Amino acid sequence: MPQSAVLTSRRAELTDKTARDNKEETKMTLKWSALVTAALGLAITGGAVEAQTKLKWAHVYETSEPFHTQSVWAAQELAKRTNNRYQVDVYPASQLGKETDLNQGLSLGSVDIIVSGSSFAARSSPPIGITYYPYVFRDANHLLAYTKSDVFKELAKGYSDKTGHQIIAVTYYGARHTSSNKPIKTCADMKGVKIRVPDVPAYLAMPRACGANTSPIAFAEVYLALQNGTVEAQENPLTTIEAKKFYEVQKHIALTGHIVDHLNTVVSSNLWKKLSDEDKKIFSEVAQEAAARASAEIIAKEKELVGFFKEKGLTVTEVDKEDFKQNVLKSVTFESFGYRKADYDKIQTIKSEPAL
Repeated sequence: MPQSAVLTSRRAELTDKTARDNKEETKMTLKWSALVTAALGLAITGGAVEAQTKLKWAHVYETSEPFHTQSVWAAQELAKRTNNRYQVDVYPASQLGKETDLNQGLSLGSVDIIVSGSSFAARSSPPIGITYYPYVFRDANHLLAYTKSDVFKELAKGYSDKTGHQIIAVTYYGARHTSSNKPIKTCADMKGVKIRVPDVPAYLAMPRACGANTSPIAFAEVYLALQNGTVEAQENPLTTIEAKKFYEVQKHIALTGHIVDHLNTVVSSNLWKKLSDEDKKIFSEVAQEAAARASAEIIAKEKELVGFFKEKGLTVTEVDKEDFKQNVLKSVTFESFGYRKADYDKIQTIKSEPAL
């Protein structure tokens, strides 16, 4: 073969080899590009999943109440402060069940966060129910000071140790007062009075210590029972007396303030374990801010209602709380409820914060 032909053939082979090499290189480039794209896709998808972590926050209160409106605010804040890694849906008005169901739901996994009274927490850890013993708190500010105390931390830990659930905030619910058809100024004035009281031992303690005849009428039937004289009195926070229009069928309100009630914001054990320390801090701070906002609303509303009831023609009377308190202490032991007197004594020494 002539040398020129050999050279031509050799050039053709080199050209083919270069083409093949370029083709393989292109394939490898495309392959790595696809792998990188896939990896980025997984990362993005993973982030999207994290952003869509959905949580259920539930309670039994109406949408107009601060316990709901501030829960909604908290849900929005949690999304904002975690860069939308959590989406919290709030279910009001027993949409996910009654309070007993919600407390059970924390363990069953049907809810992640609830707002609920300590009376339900006390079913798992009785000592935390000490807050329902009559006259354990002087007023709302004493209660709020308690929530920052060592005794509260100890009682909340006892509940958490039993259930795994975490109490991250406490909201003032209202002081329970007594409305009636006759004036009540002292404990003795309640003797023989037919009063509707929930069938809960701690709620029954004060009326019974004062000699009243208690009747556990269903809450939905209280208005009619007061109207037709089945009972002559009832006890509830001023906000409830106003909302349920009990003032239409009662003449007097005695500011007995026998139980200063509150609600806990509780995170399920399952969720709490999954949260990072940073997220636990965010959840706690947001819940506490929401609780403070709701508490301030309730305290302001109670002050307004005293004037509202007087305008409606009712007499609103300050009572000698010490008189009521001493009668309760003589009649009802802490141990009968599963409470500890030592906790009561510690709470009594707590100094109240400045009024909200």
